Amino acid sequence: MTDYIVPDLTLNNGVTIPALGYGVFQTPPEQTIAAVRTALDVGYRHIDTAAAYGNEREVGEALHRSGIDRDQVFVETKTWITDYGYDQTLHSFAKSAGKLGLDQIDLLILHQALPGEFDLTIQAYKALETLLADGKVRAIGVSNFMPDHLQRLLEATTVVPAVNQIEVHPYFRQSALLATDSNYGILNQAWSPIGGITFYRDSAHTSTLQDPVIADIAATHGKTPAQVMLRWHLQQHRQAIPKSITPSRIAENFDIFDFALTDTELASIDALDTGLRGGPEPERITRENFALDIPEA
Repeated sequence: MTDYIVPDLTLNNGVTIPALGYGVFQTPPEQTIAAVRTALDVGYRHIDTAAAYGNEREVGEALHRSGIDRDQVFVETKTWITDYGYDQTLHSFAKSAGKLGLDQIDLLILHQALPGEFDLTIQAYKALETLLADGKVRAIGVSNFMPDHLQRLLEATTVVPAVNQIEVHPYFRQSALLATDSNYGILNQAWSPIGGITFYRDSAHTSTLQDPVIADIAATHGKTPAQVMLRWHLQQHRQAIPKSITPSRIAENFDIFDFALTDTELASIDALDTGLRGGPEPERITRENFALDIPEA
């Protein structure tokens, strides 16, 4: 374990969340327990999973084996679109809580909006509001919601989402969405915070990890490009959720609390934005195209 203490961010309902988390997207179940145990040993105290990832049970097992007090680890998971609807979403909590082995989940969010069936999205969120009122979750939120989705949601519900987990990295900054979230008092959570998807830039097949601007900043600070990008998120008051199953990279991603980027460096990273999305287009999410059967156990 490192000696770093991860700073907390305060959500709009007063609950605190570590500024840096550890994600298990696309981590196979058979590798999840070891990866999460490594992350916890390094010092991470926020674990982000989802019903759609198929590894909630292994995350729960890793937490149990760690011996760390429950109130020391912030656990976040997501309800998938095939479980939207008021009663279905209430049941989705029971499925996730059972797999995680938890009575209470720290943060439960809707994984996507369903633009073509937004009534189901609203009913799902109202179920989250009920779970919050009943003390079964400590905070609720959304993921991949665009400004119009947020406006429609807020017009029909009571609780402002605590977070919006969205794709943000130097090549896809989503500045307008970041501003919208902030204006509503919603914390921006960055998935793919170091741009894990390859992009074309300046007619060359490159990635953020190979970008010369980021590389030069990294060299100045004696850090890696990944560490610079994670620091960029934290200094702009975003919560970042990197993922890796490689122990050395899990530790590397955590080693970002002993340096700071200058305003000029932050601005130069902002300027790398291409406007190119790597993940699915939120407006094209439908149950037909993205259906997943979330098992009971």
